[in-house]
Amino acid sequence: MSDFNTEHNKVVWLDIPVVDLDRAVAFYRAVLDCDVAIETFGEMRFAIIAHDQGNGGCLITNPDEVAADRGMLVYFNVDGRLQEAVGKVTELGGEITQPVHSLGPHGFRAVVRDSEGNRLAIHAHTET
Repeated sequence: MSDFNTEHNKVVWLDIPVVDLDRAVAFYRAVLDCDVAIETFGEMRFAIIAHDQGNGGCLITNPDEVAADRGMLVYFNVDGRLQEAVGKVTELGGEITQPVHSLGPHGFRAVVRDSEGNRLAIHAHTET
């Protein structure tokens, strides 16, 4: 975790539970258009979503914690490629539960289920 993140952000890390790590890696790589690297620590296998000085997160195999319809809603930034990201969702086994819509002065989002069944929002400042 970077010093910038520690000093400026209240949310600093996400553990995203998944059923199938390889499938989830393919989904997040394509939708977020960034590297998602599988790592192993001891017998634990997980995947880190690329981040530099911003907030980070990882995919952890834990099927019992996947939640689709309630709980916190995490927003992922796909600025400048919202429509492209939404297009990748269904191609990779996800589902669009709320198509792209305006958040007024706060940009645009689509609410989706990832390839594992987790609910998340993909967000951008513009509709494209």
